[in-house]
Amino acid sequence: MTATGAPTTGGLLDQHGRTAKDLRVSLTDRCNLRCTYCMPAEGLDWMDRDEALELTELQRLLRIAVTMLGIEEIRFTGGEPLLYSRLTELISYTASLSPRPEISLTTNALGLARKAADLKAAGLDRVNVSLDTIDPDHFHAITRRDRLNDVLVGLDAAHQAGLRPVKVNAVIQPGINESDAAELLRFCLDHGYELRFIEQMPLDAGHEWQRETFITAERILELLSARFDLAPHPEHRGAAPAERFVVNGGPATVGIIASVTRPFCGDCDRTRLTADGQIRNCLFSHGEMDLRALLRGPSAVTDDEAGDSVIAQAWRDATWGKLPGHAINDPSFLQPARSMSAIGG
Repeated sequence: MTATGAPTTGGLLDQHGRTAKDLRVSLTDRCNLRCTYCMPAEGLDWMDRDEALELTELQRLLRIAVTMLGIEEIRFTGGEPLLYSRLTELISYTASLSPRPEISLTTNALGLARKAADLKAAGLDRVNVSLDTIDPDHFHAITRRDRLNDVLVGLDAAHQAGLRPVKVNAVIQPGINESDAAELLRFCLDHGYELRFIEQMPLDAGHEWQRETFITAERILELLSARFDLAPHPEHRGAAPAERFVVNGGPATVGIIASVTRPFCGDCDRTRLTADGQIRNCLFSHGEMDLRALLRGPSAVTDDEAGDSVIAQAWRDATWGKLPGHAINDPSFLQPARSMSAIGG
């Protein structure tokens, strides 16, 4: 045991008995949409290029995560990960690791149509596409871009390339796309996509989230039940964030990720690596473990087995200190300084 009490061998265990096996890797904080619940119209102050991890640094951390720390699933996120110029190369490297992790991508699908086949060939298993509505006017109002057709074409390309199941992530906002929820589910059912509604979380750059107005899981179920027969899925969801419901008797399902009103922190198995090399053991963490400092600069460790062991232990230490929950519903809750685009989903 280390001074923190963290184990010195094995995987990423926290002191509440959870083991992190799912790694979310943010490749960039940049995005080519400007969703109202995420960032302002003018964008954000993006991190300098030299602050972001280089490809070789990312590869080293991924190797350590898989071969030394027991990571079984890796999801590449952003910002928008399709903007990362060496994505195909990174996915190919990740697929070469042993034991091979499951590899997925969370994307807005802009540009996915021309990349889906190559990403599949490189080793990508599936995609999660962010899409809040199929109404063109509402899409423009949410994203501040007239790109709905590009997203729809990207979804189809992913499906045709075999990146299945294609999952769709949607955030419902009052007075904007609240009336679109059922139609979005109909669209996904017709095309064979798996829809997941996500309660809006206090991770917007403007810190404008309000508990009194966000759309809850209960409200989403009301909206869907007006057109569909929903029943709780009989299987236990385990560490999966989505609570699933069988639609019209099945086999199709719809999921709701209710991070605010129905938190699932007790089963969380995720750890996060930001584009600038910081480990976050929770979306809502206020502290980070700087792995980039162990890769470069005066604190860098050697690029060998001994150095890798130092990095692995720092990661274990960061995980060991994970809190039992995000405390969104506690009066003392404070939104983290980083927004979702800078953390990675």
